[in-house]
Amino acid sequence: MTGVLTGFTIIGVVIAVGFVAGRLQIGGATAGRSIQHLSFFIASPALLFHVLAHADVGVVFSAFIWVALISAVAMAGLFVVINLFTWRMRVGETTIGALASGYVNANNIGLPVAVYVLGDAQYVAPLLLLQLIVFAPLSLAILDLTRTGKVSVKAIVTQPFRNPMIIASLAGVVIAATGIQLPDAVYAPFELIGGAAVPMMLLAFGMSLSGQRPLRAGTGRARVFVASSLKSVGMPLVAFVVARVIFGLDGHALFAATALAALPTAQNIFTYATRYDTGEVMARDAILVSTVAAIPVLIVISALLA
Repeated sequence: MTGVLTGFTIIGVVIAVGFVAGRLQIGGATAGRSIQHLSFFIASPALLFHVLAHADVGVVFSAFIWVALISAVAMAGLFVVINLFTWRMRVGETTIGALASGYVNANNIGLPVAVYVLGDAQYVAPLLLLQLIVFAPLSLAILDLTRTGKVSVKAIVTQPFRNPMIIASLAGVVIAATGIQLPDAVYAPFELIGGAAVPMMLLAFGMSLSGQRPLRAGTGRARVFVASSLKSVGMPLVAFVVARVIFGLDGHALFAATALAALPTAQNIFTYATRYDTGEVMARDAILVSTVAAIPVLIVISALLA
């Protein structure tokens, strides 16, 4: 329980610092967007390469990745269906909403929760790999295509090789899978630069809140609440049923699979929304709502299953 509160306290403080920086206009009016772009193109790829290069790829074949896959796809798909019958947003905005419903914060919240609550950072590895190698390429391919207005097989096939985060992730997985031993001096720059990724994302998120009123009337609050509810309540419920009924998990394994599904929407979604200039308000508000909601949800899950 303490680990959950500790992880959220750390994140909240950094976001608050970003908010104050935004209010004081430190770095200028566009500082937040510049930081987001630096994180997208430089810091995040370095972090992902370093983390995945040291991951145990054997966990990819565990039940955890299938539980995460089924629950995430179910929530993202449900958001798309709801959108078709209600708001009928454009493809780019719908993609952001679907991601907000099923793409979890596996890095800056997932890792602390895995370490302090689940007792092993390895639990979050399948989730990281799934999101970075499957969900991110597909989502970014859609966002790329909607931005250019062109649909081609070539664009979809080559998209992973044009995105810095995906290139870095694949390189890390290859190193981990092949067991290549690289000198510590090679990893050091990636570790140093990658260490800035999470603070940069959180600072930029805090800056984006400055001068804004989250959940303001006329900004699509219904969409935010639907996405946040699917993420915070629907996804852990589906994960629990899938883990228990289909894969027969129980005890600590069942608790871990359910708790990971209850993680809030990832800050990456706001980075994507900013990068592709679509659904930014929805992404920002969904992250905020799901992050606040994750605290009581994780406490309830801990009380019932831990």
